[in-house]
Amino acid sequence: MFKMKSKIALVSTTLIALMVLAGCGQSAAPTTPAPTPNATATIDKKTISAAGSTALQPLVKLAADDFMAKNPGVQVNLSGGGSMTGLNNVASGSIEIGNSDVVAPDEMKSAGLVDHQVCVAPFILIANKDVTVDSLTKAQASDIFTGKVTNWKDVGGKDEKISIIGRAASSGTRLNIEKIVMDGQKMSEAAAAQDSTGNLLTGVGQTPGAIGYIDAAYLKDTVKALKFNGVAYSADAVSSGQYPIYSFEHMYTKGEATGTVKLFLDYMASKDFQDKNVEKSGFIPMSRVKQ
Repeated sequence: MFKMKSKIALVSTTLIALMVLAGCGQSAAPTTPAPTPNATATIDKKTISAAGSTALQPLVKLAADDFMAKNPGVQVNLSGGGSMTGLNNVASGSIEIGNSDVVAPDEMKSAGLVDHQVCVAPFILIANKDVTVDSLTKAQASDIFTGKVTNWKDVGGKDEKISIIGRAASSGTRLNIEKIVMDGQKMSEAAAAQDSTGNLLTGVGQTPGAIGYIDAAYLKDTVKALKFNGVAYSADAVSSGQYPIYSFEHMYTKGEATGTVKLFLDYMASKDFQDKNVEKSGFIPMSRVKQ
């Protein structure tokens, strides 16, 4: 009798052990992972449009090309027109993203614009190669751009007329030069207004005595880069606070970004894209400059 009870106990113990092992095997089976809290955006539209800053445009194009390759069937349409064009268009709802070198003005706050900062854009004062001046102080540059000084001899150069070649009033680059270099004064009406950085570079390079301003990313050897207050532009000079002519680059949406728009902006801000493209494209990562 005792032996029979022992056998029954042994069988029961074995059955329990097998059930426990089976339970453990179920727990270890592959399961579908729960979505992370931030993984809420999905492709909700096949076409999105971005417009505005021509300074930021090449970097946005790199992101758009990568994003479209990773998401077949999605189209990101991109155009320039200047920062204010981008801001006005996104505020009106005609595009999904407005690219801007400047912060949206107060009068646009009622449009519900949301700012997405993506990098830092430094700017450089440039001159025709025949100009003998190598550096301008803030006061000298301001006097030139307002039209107060019209000859290079008045700022240490040779006797030569100064021709200002700038950008249109909608340009964020121009707005930043007026704000940072000119303390809010307006550009001289005598300044020629070009609709793109490329045309500005061509104009300064071909016009004796010309001066202009561009985003550092687009500097070419056809023109001469001027120092500002004795400091030549470099990413380190910006990071250290020695070189003040720069702005944060913005990509505005009307309301919080969702769906395809959010996925695109998230990709542009991702470490993978930033590490591979921002500095290589002539911009500075947000992490290097104090806001």
